[in-house]
Amino acid sequence: MRSSRRRLAAGLLLVPLVSGCFAATGSSSSDSDSGQSGRLRIALAFPPTQNYSPYGLDAYSLSKLGVAEGLTRLDTSGTAAPALAESWTSEPDGRNWVFTLRKAKFQDGTDLTPAAAAAALTSASQVKPLPPALAGVTLTAEPVGANQVRITTGAPDPVLPQRLSNPTLSVFSPKAYEKKDSVSPVGTGTGPFTITQTAGATGATLERFDGYWGGRAEAPGIDVKFIADGTARANALRSGEADIAEAVPVSQAGSLDKSAVNETSTARLVSLHLNATAGPFTDPALRAAARAAIDSSVLAKDVFEGRADPGQGLFGPALSWAAGKRVAPAGQAQPAAVKGTSITLATYDNRPELPETAQVLQQQLQRAGFTVKLEVRESSRLLGDALAGKFDAVLGSRNMMLDTGDPVSVLASDFTCAGSYNLSRLCDKAVDEAVAKAQAVADPGQRQSAAMAAEAAVLGTDAVVPLVHQKTIVGVGPSARNVVFDPYERLLVSTGTRR
Repeated sequence: MRSSRRRLAAGLLLVPLVSGCFAATGSSSSDSDSGQSGRLRIALAFPPTQNYSPYGLDAYSLSKLGVAEGLTRLDTSGTAAPALAESWTSEPDGRNWVFTLRKAKFQDGTDLTPAAAAAALTSASQVKPLPPALAGVTLTAEPVGANQVRITTGAPDPVLPQRLSNPTLSVFSPKAYEKKDSVSPVGTGTGPFTITQTAGATGATLERFDGYWGGRAEAPGIDVKFIADGTARANALRSGEADIAEAVPVSQAGSLDKSAVNETSTARLVSLHLNATAGPFTDPALRAAARAAIDSSVLAKDVFEGRADPGQGLFGPALSWAAGKRVAPAGQAQPAAVKGTSITLATYDNRPELPETAQVLQQQLQRAGFTVKLEVRESSRLLGDALAGKFDAVLGSRNMMLDTGDPVSVLASDFTCAGSYNLSRLCDKAVDEAVAKAQAVADPGQRQSAAMAAEAAVLGTDAVVPLVHQKTIVGVGPSARNVVFDPYERLLVSTGTRR
């Protein structure tokens, strides 16, 4: 399989390179001639699915491009660090927090105020469905004095500062919320770059925001193209039409110059979600049969060419604390005999390894007796149906620490009855109880242990099968400098990123 992949990769080099990916926006040549930084050209993998709404997956693109910020951010260790809030304190009841804002301006020229910050957080807390970072959490926000915001949660929430770092909880100016049914991030964020023009799901133009509180960015602007096809993203980098390309396919990494390939260990998990509320996988014994049929070591070795580790649970080796706290799943059903049970397995092609992984899974499951139909779509056309339970199985890739940097929060959003990103459609009393118990733990080490107990409860249902723990690959052209390689996959550019 590996040799065939290499032949495929070599063949792809003969495919005509993507042309016209990046329009000649701005003044790149004149900037270069004068010794100044030119405009950045970035190829992103995931087109906007909700017209750049900050309440869904589009929020991560806004964060990566330096458009939007929240009160806090995550440092490399997963600890909350200052962003729009300079500092914060928690009151003894654990439910009330006071955040002190820094002096900053929105991109429309208005000042960041406690009232604006409180209104933005209130809006996020009322949207349906809730952003995953708020799964299982209720909060209210109100201005306090000249530069503070008080946030009150329904129950003590020891990881609230981490939670507020999520891009879906970014703060925009009051202008962004003028329409009742949408929030517009165009010219209303606080980051170093402001969106000035969008082209639907194909691209966007960003200009430098000179009033950024963190200092003037070196690049005068960014030209973004959303290129769902991984080979096309790699070709755009290879041809010099892109300076930065995210999510470079494993099959393409070997054909790029070594200096262009930047691997980052992350908490990204590729997993198979089995629909626990409709179809054949409502039977725990059939879920167990699917789990028993899968050999994840084949995927790590061949599909991911050694750039991933076999599944070791929901939280993989990039999280150094996980292995020592892992608890064996309990209560797993005995695998049933499978005699031609028909299932539909769906995945998306924005991450090119997923369709190939799906083909291998199809073979493994068919050997176990399943009849498997594959359905592959672009992610923006798949996610809604997947969350609605329209497939028997969904193959997905998710950074398990993306939402808050807190393992308990992702368990709440992905595997509880009230979870807003529950691809497995799991609703299990024991899982909900284990997650709720973990949510009440404040001590970081004890919270990790409680999270691993909840992980064991989730895996005991066989509603999700961990496959591989993946590294992310960012391609960087020879002229790009100071690109951000973020293990939480929230950042890509900073004020120092330039070409």
